[in-house]
Amino acid sequence: MALVVAQEVPTSSSMAVPHGPAGVGEARHRMRDQLRTGGVAETVIDDAVLILSELLSNACRHGRPLGDALSGDGDVRAAWRVEPTGRLTVEVTDGGGPTRPVPATPSVTARGGRGLNIITALADDWGVRDDARGEVTVWVVVHKAAHTARRRDDFAARVTAPAVSAIPDLGFGDTFDGLDRRGLD
Repeated sequence: MALVVAQEVPTSSSMAVPHGPAGVGEARHRMRDQLRTGGVAETVIDDAVLILSELLSNACRHGRPLGDALSGDGDVRAAWRVEPTGRLTVEVTDGGGPTRPVPATPSVTARGGRGLNIITALADDWGVRDDARGEVTVWVVVHKAAHTARRRDDFAARVTAPAVSAIPDLGFGDTFDGLDRRGLD
């Protein structure tokens, strides 16, 4: 007689992450491992890990650590949960800051300012929650069960282009149709 033991897979996790870049990698690895163990689709995990990285970077750049720690010391809190419906939510909580999280419109040459735009593109929903202690939580719904790979399929459809000669009123499309490989070598 074989004894089968079911492994309890965590459907949620919360961890303290150092206020700074040091803990971001550890948080990403832990999230990836737990979501894989929980059977979450790899494309959803990829999106969730990128979103977690962006949220943690923003919390360290724009927010204070939790509690009474001075800037650069202390922690922020990362959490994620998979509900029985398959909905995946990621949250990062910091000690608040002088500005509110809002998507920016950076210049082409700007070194930053794209994080919340990336999150908006990948997420089903996101928002900000304040509490009485001054803590700020940015939450992101990464995945709703009804559409596992919707975003990736939509993106592929948007970047697929027709053949040049199939574009009407282009004027020069037929010019390239008659070229032969020998003439290009």
